[in-house]
Amino acid sequence: MFTGIRSYIRSIRGKENLMITIITGASHCGKTLLAQKFLERYKTPYLCIDHLKMGLIRSGNTRLTPEDDDELTDYLWPIVSEIIKTAIENDQSLTIEGCYIPFNWREKMDPDYQSHIRFICLAFSDDYIDDHFEDIVSHASDIEARLEESDLSREKLKQDNYFYREGFWASNEDVTLIEDNYEQTLESLLE
Repeated sequence: MFTGIRSYIRSIRGKENLMITIITGASHCGKTLLAQKFLERYKTPYLCIDHLKMGLIRSGNTRLTPEDDDELTDYLWPIVSEIIKTAIENDQSLTIEGCYIPFNWREKMDPDYQSHIRFICLAFSDDYIDDHFEDIVSHASDIEARLEESDLSREKLKQDNYFYREGFWASNEDVTLIEDNYEQTLESLLE
């Protein structure tokens, strides 16, 4: 552990501008869009965990592939958590967005660091998916180009959202459930 980190964090605890925002949740729910909105509104840079993942995969620094979700979470979280700690230690705000946040992330993060972290998990309700599936698919590449997902279905999207909702709820985390007005829900998270 960084020498004197507890006293250092106590000394910056009162700085209101320091905030790490973690945005996670199911695929297609708007994690990258929300991170982009934080960048535009508050000039807070963000790290897309998918970019980190692909950099490690393409450079040959891991044998994992994009399909190895569980293993990727175990592989990436130690790296991402150290990036978060480094940003806090340097009094820098940062948004981290991506799927690879373990449900029990708080167990692996010192409470002194946690006091600087805002956690956001996004998930669609089943009704929202039923009512807006075509819209969700049509906006899939609004921020980043995605490969076409020919196997994406309402049921697959529901299962993915259920996985995140239940996993984070079981870990006593708040989940922002998108049930009605998508834009208004994201806007409320920016305030």
